[in-house]
Amino acid sequence: MGKLRFRSSAQLPFRVDLQRAAQDYLAERGDHRFADWRVGLKGAALAALSLGCYALALSATTMWTFAPAYIAAIVLAMLLAMNSLHDAAHGALFRSAALNRLLTRAASLPMGIDADIWTRRHVHLHHTYPNVDGYDLDIEPNPFLRQTPFQNWSPQFRFQHRYWPLVAALSLPYLCWYGDWLDLLGKSKLRQYDSQPIPAAGFLLGKLGHLVLLLALPWYCLPAGTISWGGLLLCYLAGLMTASCFLVAMILGTHWAEVEFFRPEGMEMPHTWHEHQFLTCCDWLPRPQALGHLLGGLHLHLTHHLFPAYSHRHYPALARIVEELACRHGLPYRRIGYQGLWRAQQNFLRAMGRRPD
Repeated sequence: MGKLRFRSSAQLPFRVDLQRAAQDYLAERGDHRFADWRVGLKGAALAALSLGCYALALSATTMWTFAPAYIAAIVLAMLLAMNSLHDAAHGALFRSAALNRLLTRAASLPMGIDADIWTRRHVHLHHTYPNVDGYDLDIEPNPFLRQTPFQNWSPQFRFQHRYWPLVAALSLPYLCWYGDWLDLLGKSKLRQYDSQPIPAAGFLLGKLGHLVLLLALPWYCLPAGTISWGGLLLCYLAGLMTASCFLVAMILGTHWAEVEFFRPEGMEMPHTWHEHQFLTCCDWLPRPQALGHLLGGLHLHLTHHLFPAYSHRHYPALARIVEELACRHGLPYRRIGYQGLWRAQQNFLRAMGRRPD
């Protein structure tokens, strides 16, 4: 498939002002776009909490003491990934590209996803073509969710606004044990856009490390009779599903809440890339706002799309800049509460679930 182009934003007044304002913001603070010690401290705290829960799980003597500690360890590992892996994949955590790659590998291990594949899908495709049918692989047709008006309708979609949380919960296990393998074997659309081979050795080592960490080591360390294989697998699935549901519920609605979807007829979009971001996502604010620190800045999702190479520590300040300049240049900036995001998300799923005329 050919490369889709956006109209040039080189002379777009908003882009020029946005770039200048971001550079001035860093210059006034004598700062840089990467993470600082506070982000490192937060990551270290989340890692310590996750490892602490994991250690408690390995020392458990009953199923009922093992399960909560084990599931909590996985959820905390997901929070760590949201706060570190995501920035590192965008080259925004460390100045060193090698350190960023190392961190993405390490932080993705508890999640079971291949860091290289996820980076290609998320950074190279989703961020370039959000909500563009055929290019954004996050909205590819599937039997469970109808996410664009261009996709075929099936009767089960009438209920997708009700069963959507289950799909969200199964997303991570699906990527880990099905989606990644399709990408590795060239059976998905990823190969159409990225012909570079996926390193099979790193892929297999990552999957093996995930199994050792979450299944083999607990089975080896727990006293005999503490838990059955079936019970361990159930806890494993519950942990991945809980972490997955939390992640998807926090971010996916930003691309569903009163946004537009596109199916380009040619090889050029009718607007610039910067304008496209305003049409396809929004920012939202948690209550209390302090919860935003746990989300790795992903609630300020439009800001993140406009500044993917900046550490999430800058997003609150950058969001204010984006809002001011968007108002000045007549762009549709939105920052809503989570209740508003949830309502818009449910309205979208209902609308996509109706049978088209």
